[in-house]
Amino acid sequence: MHRARRRFGQNFLHDPGVIAQMIMAIAPQAGESFLEIGPGQGALTGPLLAAGVHLTALEIDRDLAAALRAQYASFTDQLTLIEGDALEQPLERFLPANGRLRIVGNLPYNLSTPLLFHLTAPEPRLHDLHLLLQREVVVRMAAAPGSRDYGRLSVMIQARCAVDPCFDVPAGAFTPAPRVTSRFVRLRPHAEPPLPDVDDAALARVVSAAFGQRRKTLRNALTGLLTPDAIIAADIDPGTRAEQVDLAGFGRLARQLPTPTAKASS
Repeated sequence: MHRARRRFGQNFLHDPGVIAQMIMAIAPQAGESFLEIGPGQGALTGPLLAAGVHLTALEIDRDLAAALRAQYASFTDQLTLIEGDALEQPLERFLPANGRLRIVGNLPYNLSTPLLFHLTAPEPRLHDLHLLLQREVVVRMAAAPGSRDYGRLSVMIQARCAVDPCFDVPAGAFTPAPRVTSRFVRLRPHAEPPLPDVDDAALARVVSAAFGQRRKTLRNALTGLLTPDAIIAADIDPGTRAEQVDLAGFGRLARQLPTPTAKASS
């Protein structure tokens, strides 16, 4: 029996009722293209293959990858198993030539935020993501301005996706049981981006600076990025704190960033 490895953040889902509920929420259709992040012991892999999807499974643990390869040897026409770190794999590698990509995964809690940013990078061929995460992370993703949970993750994810929390999953549904409750969430990339003319990197710079010192006003938190006059030009009071600014407001702030100038050739 495989022993969960802490360095990979492994907690294996085993509850049949929870697995069935997740598959119902995902609603896989035959012929669709899926990417599964961290298939582990195959809790979702088997039901997805049974639904007739084309599945690429990305597993960092070589022992688990070998076990999955043996377990699903009869699905060679549907399953592509890759050993590797999801953070080191460009999303473009998994996009189908025709159609759109759907992503599923039980993300390791210690890497959930960088994985979320990596997997939700703007890409029109990305259809949706169904992810199992620590409940507190999903709360932060869906948080509204003015709440204590609203922060960098809220703004950046909501700029890219609609966040639909689905249901909670108790610790006992996993082996070993984590010390927290999990939540299953659906992310749907916006068909029409809410900030269509805002550069993603510019937005990230402003949001990171604003929430990096969230007790400070924007006048102080954005020092070095935007002047008080530029903040006013974005129709925001420089005395405002980051948690009071909505997505549209951060978009206006990002538009105020100076456009980088190209270096003159020597």
